[in-house]
Amino acid sequence: MKSKLAAVVLGIVLACSTSIFQTNQSAEAAPAASSIKAKNVIFMVPDGFSPAYAANYRLYKGEPSVMDSMLVGMVRTYSADSALTDSAAAATAMATGHKTNNGMIGTTPDGIQRKTILEAAREQGKTTGLVATSSITDATPAAFSAHIFSRDEESGIAPQQLENADVLLGGGKNFFLPESMGGKQKNRNLLEEAKRSGYTIAEDRNQLQSASGSKILGLFADGDMAPELDREHTNEPSLKEMTGKAIDILRQNKDGFFLLVEGSQIDSAGHYNDAAWAMKDTQAFEDAVALAVDFAKKDGNTLIVVVGDHDTGGISVGGYDQTYAKLEVLHRVKASGLYMADKLKADRSNVKEVLKTYASIDVTAAEEAKIKSAKDAMQAINGVISERALVGWITYLHTGVDVQMYAIGPGSELFRGLHNNTDLPHLVAQVMNIDFGNDSHKK
Repeated sequence: MKSKLAAVVLGIVLACSTSIFQTNQSAEAAPAASSIKAKNVIFMVPDGFSPAYAANYRLYKGEPSVMDSMLVGMVRTYSADSALTDSAAAATAMATGHKTNNGMIGTTPDGIQRKTILEAAREQGKTTGLVATSSITDATPAAFSAHIFSRDEESGIAPQQLENADVLLGGGKNFFLPESMGGKQKNRNLLEEAKRSGYTIAEDRNQLQSASGSKILGLFADGDMAPELDREHTNEPSLKEMTGKAIDILRQNKDGFFLLVEGSQIDSAGHYNDAAWAMKDTQAFEDAVALAVDFAKKDGNTLIVVVGDHDTGGISVGGYDQTYAKLEVLHRVKASGLYMADKLKADRSNVKEVLKTYASIDVTAAEEAKIKSAKDAMQAINGVISERALVGWITYLHTGVDVQMYAIGPGSELFRGLHNNTDLPHLVAQVMNIDFGNDSHKK
């Protein structure tokens, strides 16, 4: 087993050898674990999440998170062509064990389509599922279930996902509908095709709750789903509710399942530098993790791995030349900056009213002037709230820092230490005792 593992690690290193960011540092060799086996794996990705998010969330919550006790290691995130990965390259690495260029899905820079861990699990008779609060065709769920040159080709991703997953829950309905119905598919109605293939269709929270059967396609928004802060204005299910339904459906298979769950909106919040949105969607993700952990502990045959794909925004704990943090400010925020900006009048004369109503903030004259004069009102609103909470940001893009990893269940000890993101599908395959070599994807 040790020699087999060494061969796997060597293969990973060689696959990454063309990267301009390759170093000689690698994860510590995991112990042999032939007796370890998990029937099910729930792989959970808080998109954009990093140690600074975790520290801020702990302050926001006022106590340790559910994930804290599961911390096992760290993960390097660089892509084949950049120190700063995007979600497509990061998810491709975590799904296939191969580095790729930013923007590519399930495909290496040389154009080879690589088998994903989800596909490998499916080949072994396991049921498979995808859950996300973005469009289900977005980068992370796409990279586990599709192969395409560009993440932007979502209309080409959707039909591949229907071939590879028994449960798909998220946004992105437009990518399953034909152009004649306002969708993005040229000549196909994938919703109707899915129905004929045995999928139960759900388009709102109530339909999801009542859905049954062995296959479900739930599409709850035309594009991305709503931030958790704004969910009450919709009839969309929460990430916890989608995760629970996915587990209930997939667990019917006696041979087990592989489920990917993405907390997509943490990344969106980071891109907008919206501290309240980030903390609220981290809370929603934690709720989904807690549900999954509860299932795993009762089941006894389920491995849960929780790992971010990269950091977004470069969030800090404290800032603005202050020596303390005021995360309690964020508990009083009741809407995202995106929602609040949409409530401003054309002349922005109601800044005071909007911030008082949705953020419980009495803005100063300087803050009001800042929001009124800003080119982007949403960014200005988020800036005011972040400064009030003493949460700093350094960018609207990704950063290249290592991210933390959590794990619990059979084989979780294999994830200890510093890993490259390409190690992860090989470790999952080892725990599930399924074949996952470096084979290319067979069309």
